[in-house]
Amino acid sequence: MNPSEPPLPPSGSVTRGDDGGRSALADRAGYDAAFLGPDVPLPVPARDGVATVILPYTHFTVVFRPDRRLAASTAVCIEGRELLEDVPRDDVWEFDPRLPEEHQAGNDVYRNNSLDRGHLVRRLDPVWGSPAVAHRANTDTFHYTNAAPQADVFNQGKQLWQGLENYLLDHAAEYDRKLTVLTGPVLQDSDPPYRGIQVPLRFWKVAAFLQDGALAAAAYVLDQSPDLSRDAERALAGAKAGAPPPLGPFRTYQVPVSDIAEITELEFGPLPDVDVLPPARGPEERWRRLESYDDIVLHA
Repeated sequence: MNPSEPPLPPSGSVTRGDDGGRSALADRAGYDAAFLGPDVPLPVPARDGVATVILPYTHFTVVFRPDRRLAASTAVCIEGRELLEDVPRDDVWEFDPRLPEEHQAGNDVYRNNSLDRGHLVRRLDPVWGSPAVAHRANTDTFHYTNAAPQADVFNQGKQLWQGLENYLLDHAAEYDRKLTVLTGPVLQDSDPPYRGIQVPLRFWKVAAFLQDGALAAAAYVLDQSPDLSRDAERALAGAKAGAPPPLGPFRTYQVPVSDIAEITELEFGPLPDVDVLPPARGPEERWRRLESYDDIVLHA
């Protein structure tokens, strides 16, 4: 790190973002772990040595890793019956004033290239409640802390990913259309470097909901690595100096919650034990490739 930049939080610390109450975000309550009834805690690092900052927003919270300048995880409460669909996009991305800008991946990462600012908490998910609260939630999603670089190519895999919450809300209709959705990038040491960050090649999502009155969970992975048949070094060998790493095509999988916990090294509380995906016989069967919503398993 440049000696003039603010120091990173102490290794292994979990702190709450704070600028002394000076910002407009000071009153944000964030994610409610008891939203569904049973407790679904924030996904935080399972091992020592990973410093994170907790950043509450309207109806969601970001668990941020300043060392990677990206979120480790996010968690949002979705009240399906109160969602407002006519709230216009802001499309104005801002730094979170509760963190030094140098610790966040800002517009310098996304300028003049093929990378999108991929919302982690989907813009529409926290946009519910009164019009004033919904508009505030919409604006809150446009913080760089809630973004991660994704290829701008739009194909079926990415379309599936972007519509998962709607599909799951429809499934949960008879249970008051409530969802808790946890999302983040898979942050690995081997992620390719670009403009001062490392670009994640995979993203994960875990949805929690009530099924027959009991807590249930389903987990998914979006893969934007260039070629699953190659190792990372070979697959990225064609990268051009100064250009983003080669990404895509998008592939979407339903996977065991326990696998998400393993590849992210995050804690998921009770969710691995209430997974709706039946246990697979072998490793090659654990990740279920999704071509359409009909491929999704929602009953154990």
